[in-house]
Amino acid sequence: MQWSIGKGMVDYVNTQEIEKLKPVVIELAEEYRTNNNWLTMAGRHDKFRRLISAQLKGSEFSPRQKNHHPERRPLHRPPPRRLPFEQNGEQVKTDFLAGKLPPPPESEAHYALLDSNANTVVGRYIENIKYSQTPIKVGEVVVGFFAVSKRNRLTQGYEVDFVEQQQHYLWVIALLAMSLVALVTLPLARHVVEPIKQITRGMHKLTQGDYQQLIELKRQDELGRLSRDYNELALTLAENETARKRWLANISHELRTPIAILRGELEAMLDNVRPLSKDNIASANDEVKHLQRLIDDLNQLTSADIGAMRYRKEEQDLTQLMQSELDKYHSYLNEAGIKLSLDICQQKVAVYVDKTRLYQLFENIINNAVKYSSATDFCISLAIEKVKGKSIAQIKFEDNGVGVEDQHLAHLFEHLYRVDDSRNRKTGGSGLGLSICRHIVIAHQGEISAQRANLGGLAIIINLPLL
Repeated sequence: MQWSIGKGMVDYVNTQEIEKLKPVVIELAEEYRTNNNWLTMAGRHDKFRRLISAQLKGSEFSPRQKNHHPERRPLHRPPPRRLPFEQNGEQVKTDFLAGKLPPPPESEAHYALLDSNANTVVGRYIENIKYSQTPIKVGEVVVGFFAVSKRNRLTQGYEVDFVEQQQHYLWVIALLAMSLVALVTLPLARHVVEPIKQITRGMHKLTQGDYQQLIELKRQDELGRLSRDYNELALTLAENETARKRWLANISHELRTPIAILRGELEAMLDNVRPLSKDNIASANDEVKHLQRLIDDLNQLTSADIGAMRYRKEEQDLTQLMQSELDKYHSYLNEAGIKLSLDICQQKVAVYVDKTRLYQLFENIINNAVKYSSATDFCISLAIEKVKGKSIAQIKFEDNGVGVEDQHLAHLFEHLYRVDDSRNRKTGGSGLGLSICRHIVIAHQGEISAQRANLGGLAIIINLPLL
């Protein structure tokens, strides 16, 4: 702003000087009209100077003017600078016209008359100084130019006082503005930076494995949403860490139990504590089979986790597929003392599935009900429903057993999760069946969940997208 004000004031002074010298342009045009050439002005520096001085007399541009206006301070200008050729005679005049003498100070204006070809007629015209050239016209023909040097800066006059005053005001305004900015931005910066520091410290703790921490930011902006996402991340990592530890504990327990039993039986037979009979060998073989099933389930679950389970999907009628598969379970459930009832819609339900994997899904769920539920009634239903604008096939497996507590429902599909903390082998399997079921359903772009059944026990609900 200071630069702009100073430059604007210099331009204003240059413009005012040109406006003040317009009568000189008129007189020069009249001089040319009278003689039809510039011969009467060529080399007549004294005449040219008197013409300009007479026009500037009494103005702020006159070198001899001392303004005593009551509202302005006197312009303390130096004494008038005599032209070089007025001091040392003809040689100085020649040197001056040849451009060998140094230019006058920047604050001192000088003038020149140029012909129509921009050649100097009278006055001083220096090539490396900028001039304002006013055309001199006779009629519509440009016969020459009146050149006035441009000031680059101001050294005296009320204009300098004005610029200095404005610069002083600008400095005061700038200091006040910066103080106000500091008062506003420091609390604002603290308001923005402090939550970022908290989140940064929290992220550092997460990298160190400390997941049991939350960030409480009662804000409604982006940082508030970021803190909520951070808390969700910390909670998820904590749950995953707990699941990982539980997985290691469970898998070690599941593998250790059959191996310990097998080792005990073999050592007993080697020490002749138990006879080496076919029955005792069969008992040891049962433990080997149990261990083999566990390893197979783990291998299958690991394959599902890394996406290595293969699916050969094709269009199937889910109604016929379930009818043909579930007929095989009537005798199996009757032997377990469970009554099976079906409520399957009769219309065609077209789905894109791998029927072998679906058979595995049904088998795991039914076996899970037989081993865990102690139910007497088991109902399987198939219905088509509209959910969120999508048509889905919903399969529901319900029993009237003891059910599962609400806190266990969300964890039933986790690896090796069992409701019975003692992990008694008589009350169920290894806890991998429902985990495999979840992977099969997800691979078919479906959803599986557990809830309390209308019959009073546990309900497993599977939603599969229709074609």
